[in-house]
Amino acid sequence: MSTLAFTCTGADPRRFAAAPTIDLHTRITDSAGGRVHTIVLQCLVRIQPRKRRHTRAEAQALRDLFGGTGEWAGTMHALTLANTSVIVPAFTGAADVDVPLPCSYDFEVAAAQYLHALGDGEVPLLVQFSGTVFRKAEQGFTVEQVPWDLEAEYRLPVAVWRDTMDHYFPAGGWIRAHRDTIEALRAFKSRNALPTWDDALMRLLDKAGEAADEL
Repeated sequence: MSTLAFTCTGADPRRFAAAPTIDLHTRITDSAGGRVHTIVLQCLVRIQPRKRRHTRAEAQALRDLFGGTGEWAGTMHALTLANTSVIVPAFTGAADVDVPLPCSYDFEVAAAQYLHALGDGEVPLLVQFSGTVFRKAEQGFTVEQVPWDLEAEYRLPVAVWRDTMDHYFPAGGWIRAHRDTIEALRAFKSRNALPTWDDALMRLLDKAGEAADEL
C-alpha cells in the first residue's frame, strides 16, 4: 500500500509562460516518515462534465460536442484536459507543488470547446497520478512506483480558465482554417484595404447578411 496521498488545493493562471498555463496547486503527503529524495510525477487531468449542471445557454453551446441534452447519457464522457509531468524536489512529510495545465484555445480540441461554452461556476476535474518515487537509503536510493489508483478531485473555477486565456489572448480566440481559406481571406482583406483580420471577417459577415436579406 502506498504511503503517498494527493490533494489539489487551488489554481491560478501562470503569468509568465510560453503558452497559456494554469498552475494546479497540489499537496503531497507521505506517511512513511522518511525522506523522499524526488518524485518524477505524471498527472493525467480529465474534465468530468457529468458532475456539473449546465444552463440552457451552455447546453446549446455544447450541441456540437455532445449533441442535444437527450443524447447526453450516451455522448457525454470525460474529456482529457492535460497529460503533464512535474519533478517534485526532496521533502519529508509533505510538499506543495504546482502541476502545470497547458491550455488551448483551439476549438477543435474538445476540452477547449467545452471550457469556452461554460458561463461561470466550476469545472469538475479528476487528476490521476503515476510516476516514480526515489527515497534516500543507507546506500544509494530505493525506487518505487506511484500507484495508478492515486487520484484527487478538484473543482476548477471557470473564472480561472477565463483569466488565463484573457491574460494570453486579450479579447481574442483562435480558429484553425485550411491554407486555401486563409489565402482567400488574405486576398479579400488586401483587395478591400481592410486593416485587420477582424475587419475582413466582419465585412464578409455583413455581405452574407445582405445576401440573406435579399432572398
